[in-house]
Amino acid sequence: MSLLCYNRGCGQRFDPETNTEDSCTYHPGVPVFHDALKGCTKGLHNSEKPPEPVKPEVKTTSERKELAELKPKFQEHIIQAPKPLETIKRPSPDEPMTNLQLKVSASLKQALDKLKLSSENEEKKEEDSDEIKIGTACKNAGCSKTYEGPHSTEVCIYHSGVPIFHEGMKYWSCCKRKTSDFNTFLAQEGCTTGTHVWTKKDAGKKVVPCRHDWHQTGGEVTISVYAKNSVPELSYVEANSTMVNIHIVFEGEKEFHRSVKLWGVIDVKRSYVNMTATKIELTMRKAEPLLWASLELPVSNTQQKKDNSDQ
Repeated sequence: MSLLCYNRGCGQRFDPETNTEDSCTYHPGVPVFHDALKGCTKGLHNSEKPPEPVKPEVKTTSERKELAELKPKFQEHIIQAPKPLETIKRPSPDEPMTNLQLKVSASLKQALDKLKLSSENEEKKEEDSDEIKIGTACKNAGCSKTYEGPHSTEVCIYHSGVPIFHEGMKYWSCCKRKTSDFNTFLAQEGCTTGTHVWTKKDAGKKVVPCRHDWHQTGGEVTISVYAKNSVPELSYVEANSTMVNIHIVFEGEKEFHRSVKLWGVIDVKRSYVNMTATKIELTMRKAEPLLWASLELPVSNTQQKKDNSDQ
């Protein structure tokens, strides 16, 4: 029968019948981790397992107090599991909206300066020539026709109103056909007839889709909108504790709108917007460091039925 030796530095099996004073080479002292040194003492193998080390306990009141003071410093790095929505204390969605601070990067300022010079040159060329290029898109909202030559005189079907984004629903003020899907909204046929507008003169902005996504950390939620060369003077993001409205004008004549009813609650005063040449990042500070199950608050069955009845 062989037994396991529990002497430090040994760990071999031995026969108790042949166990002598020089059978085991082990360390009699406590371990010090420096170089890979072998045992330094001869002796008998030992088959008794040493007791488990006792974990230190915080016994004094002062030690407990010190730990309690340290805990908040690490609280922001802890992401708790999502709470049930009904347990979250939500401020009123009718809170006044606040325009968030826009931080404009140097790269965006440089890009806009270059575009301004280029635009001025193009406008001067257009003034010198009234010719409309083949393939020019109609500037009326909702019209997808392009200029094919002087014979392009068919009636233009477009939206004469403005886009409305409210509580997740999207529609034109002129026809109010509501939908929650942005692509479906853009594909809606116009409700007004008129003539095509081929030139930029007197033409308004055109609402377009724009790629966007979101991510979160323990203390923040960030929405990224990949709109190039956004115009700070014409763009804004407004928010209250549970709602955010994004309005971005970019690449001269394009507009992006997004209204989000937030899943969680944010601290508006500590939220802000970074604008760069390639994208816009909206950073929202969480009111408490818990994990959001999604970016948007799901639409209740009651609200869905109400929206459908309004259509």
